[in-house]
Amino acid sequence: MAKLNDDERNKYYERIKPYHAAADVILRSEQDALKIIKQGGLACALKQVEMSEAMLNLASNYIVINGISQAVLKQKNEDTLNDARKTLYKSIIYLEGLIGTSVDAPFADYEQQLALIESYTPAQRYRLVRKMGLAIQLLENAYGDNTKWKWTFVEMEGRYAAVTKNIINLRDVFVNSDIRSPHYEPTVLHLRLIRKLLMQAADRYREKYELSTDRIDDFKAGISYLSALKRLNILTGDQIEATTAKKKLDIWTAKLNSDIAKQENQDKKKG
Repeated sequence: MAKLNDDERNKYYERIKPYHAAADVILRSEQDALKIIKQGGLACALKQVEMSEAMLNLASNYIVINGISQAVLKQKNEDTLNDARKTLYKSIIYLEGLIGTSVDAPFADYEQQLALIESYTPAQRYRLVRKMGLAIQLLENAYGDNTKWKWTFVEMEGRYAAVTKNIINLRDVFVNSDIRSPHYEPTVLHLRLIRKLLMQAADRYREKYELSTDRIDDFKAGISYLSALKRLNILTGDQIEATTAKKKLDIWTAKLNSDIAKQENQDKKKG
């Protein structure tokens, strides 16, 4: 790698100044937000959604700083990328604090908490999860294919899929899916995104299991996303998609049971 000269460094630091300044503002506002969140109730719920989006803005600043580093210094800024990764997790965690972490829970289990943000329209909710997905994709692209964090993103994508599902009000889906509803377009697009992300998360966990960890827990995680997809399709009355998900779920479950039996036999032989 070529040695960096003072002009390049000065140019880099000058260009990243406004992004660092914006990041500092967000981080200061987070300290005030945490005080409100500790109080619980409606104000807490609304602030959690607000801070989830604030963290997306913060992560975007870090990703831009890395882009400037690559353009000016011809190298990645690994520290900044790690800050972006941690910040995206925080964005997800803020939503999880409101609507839970369950992948395949019945809507009734978290409906009461979700009701606290009824002021957020279907369009606003869809916009938030789309923004989150874009930020995750930009970060993965910035790290590149050969990053040590490759399999870590499987978990992040899975948790993103879960909050994308859990933030939609499933009680209103039928009404809002009517073409005459003012919420028709964001509702249909949100449901389409949920189905895509649940299937993607399932496939990615299966891939992680087979190509990296060989851990049964990863395979089980993939199956939980398939189960959530089947539940969603049944709830929305999409029988064809529900049947397709069930067939895949049955095949995967049989494979899981077979793999568990093989592992148990191997353990017995070793014992």
